[in-house]
Amino acid sequence: MKRRRRRIPSETVNHDRWLISYADFVTLLFAFFVVMYAISAVNENKYRAFSKSLERAFIEKKRQVSQLEDALSDSDNSANPGNTDGNWAADSRQLQYTSEQLSKMLEGLISENLVSVKKGKYWIELQMNSELLFLSGSAELAKTSLPLLKKVAEVLKPLPNQINVEGHTDNMPIDTLKFPSNWELSSSRATTVVREFINNGIAPPRLSAIGYGEFHPIADNRIEEGRFKNRRVVLLIITQGYARHRLLEGTAQITEKPIQDSALPSH
Repeated sequence: MKRRRRRIPSETVNHDRWLISYADFVTLLFAFFVVMYAISAVNENKYRAFSKSLERAFIEKKRQVSQLEDALSDSDNSANPGNTDGNWAADSRQLQYTSEQLSKMLEGLISENLVSVKKGKYWIELQMNSELLFLSGSAELAKTSLPLLKKVAEVLKPLPNQINVEGHTDNMPIDTLKFPSNWELSSSRATTVVREFINNGIAPPRLSAIGYGEFHPIADNRIEEGRFKNRRVVLLIITQGYARHRLLEGTAQITEKPIQDSALPSH
């Protein structure tokens, strides 16, 4: 008996399967672009928020600067009511009159080269030899100096001007417990004169004490005559307008004296 051969059905080949992969790819690509768009939208929003914050900060800063400039302008106007040509001229005339008063009062000492009075455009310089005021190596006022300082104080007391008291020494070294160097000696001498002026009625805010040691000589320290001239106390009486002008520039004291027509000691 013959066996029938079983027929194996032939497999059907589906040529459209690529569509599934393609659809998956398109779906993934769409999802990718959606995500990218979402990220770019978030970043743009953040950028806009940052930009607006920065713009607001600049506007606020500009407003603050404008307010500060206005305040400084008002302060300038209120702090400098005398900074006009008329008041500068009045200050100069007042200093001229004071210079003449001091010169007349100290005429005898000026003739002995112990005192000098010099007038500049914005200042008076009254220079007194230390021998008139102090014993050698000391910052204590000699009793004979008290009448002199009292007379000077009487002339300066009615004025509103700033007074710088400068102490100077020669270059001979000093090394004591109280004065380790000429810095201390010159500063102490200037301070002693300031205290005496206060005792004679000059308002403390008008006074400054400055010690220069031996570093601003006006004569040759190699000879005794030069050292004698270098040992001195200098009063610098400054016109009000000039003092305010320098103060507004951030300078507490005059760092450069105006050049005078007559001979001015080199400091």
